[in-house]
Amino acid sequence: MFHSRRHIDLMAIFSFVAMFSRAGSLPRVLWTGCRRMGNYTSSSPGSQTSTACAQYVQEVVSQNCVVIFSKSTCPYCKMAKNVFNEIGATYKLIELDEHKDGGGLQDVLTQMTGARTVPRVFVNGNCIGGGSDTKQLHQEGKLVPLINQCAPCCTASSSEGSGSGQYK
Repeated sequence: MFHSRRHIDLMAIFSFVAMFSRAGSLPRVLWTGCRRMGNYTSSSPGSQTSTACAQYVQEVVSQNCVVIFSKSTCPYCKMAKNVFNEIGATYKLIELDEHKDGGGLQDVLTQMTGARTVPRVFVNGNCIGGGSDTKQLHQEGKLVPLINQCAPCCTASSSEGSGSGQYK
């Protein structure tokens, strides 16, 4: 079977990321950089390539302590957002159903985490799972300590980058 070079390179990257995600420890060398990132917008028409989607996901996850990839009408997504609202944590929210490349981002998240469902919640660069997983970690008293372990560069308060801890 013939595979394009780009397809093979992407699969190698996704396999590498998935391997560390399943091991529960995604090294910081993979998620480089500690600057905050504003909301993603693009003036160019059309959607991003899968490589650009993968880079975007990596940047958002590496530059924010808590990231929720969500869909606005999903009850499990609302559950996860409510947990972070309850504890007063700031999070970066990406609503896949409102993002022009939401499908591509969800494909990347599937490759990275092994699950296509939403929400996909990341804390300190690691996927902790979905809404039920997030709620369970909070009920067990394990979520706040995970947030407190965030790298200092990713917990600094900034008006640019992270959500307010609220959703609509």
